[in-house]
Amino acid sequence: MRRFSGVLILAWGLCSGIASAQKPDSGPSAGTLLEVKRVYVAQLTGGPGADALRELIIASIDGTKLFVLTDNPDRADAVLKGAADDQTFTDTFDSQEGVSDRANGGKSSGGFSKANGIYGGIGVSGNESHHIKERKHEAYASVRLCNKDGDVLWSTTQESQGAKFRGASADVAAKIARQLTFDMDHARHAANPTADAAVTVKQ
Repeated sequence: MRRFSGVLILAWGLCSGIASAQKPDSGPSAGTLLEVKRVYVAQLTGGPGADALRELIIASIDGTKLFVLTDNPDRADAVLKGAADDQTFTDTFDSQEGVSDRANGGKSSGGFSKANGIYGGIGVSGNESHHIKERKHEAYASVRLCNKDGDVLWSTTQESQGAKFRGASADVAAKIARQLTFDMDHARHAANPTADAAVTVKQ
């Protein structure tokens, strides 16, 4: 049985070597953001919320239709990698207010054999303290798009405590996709300014 296992291992090694030798050239590395066609989103480092945030980032970028997203890093022109986290914490606020007021009055007259006097006093004081606990939700992601040579083609850092209609993590993912779309449009305009000028003249 050990000999049979050894033969299997040897055969597997030979097949792996043949497959590696026959693996086609993946082509030149993307030099600019505009050359990226296929993207792999790697596992993000960070806290427990990093995996869930990765899935939201994938969905948001896929919605832009800028790239083809792949689960095979060997087929990708670039890899999106970085760190992210989603945390829930409690903020505590302590405050104290105090009010005090005091008034005094008096009247006196006197002689050798007679003395009169009127005295009065009013005092008001009060203290009020507040102890407030506020539960907050915050997410962040710092990601970069790298080509096959490890060169950074694009990067962004986004954070959120939640938006009106979505949570903090979903808002961070949406911000990343929005920033990526904006930077891609900017790169296209910079690469072909004559096309923009032609459109402007035609209008």
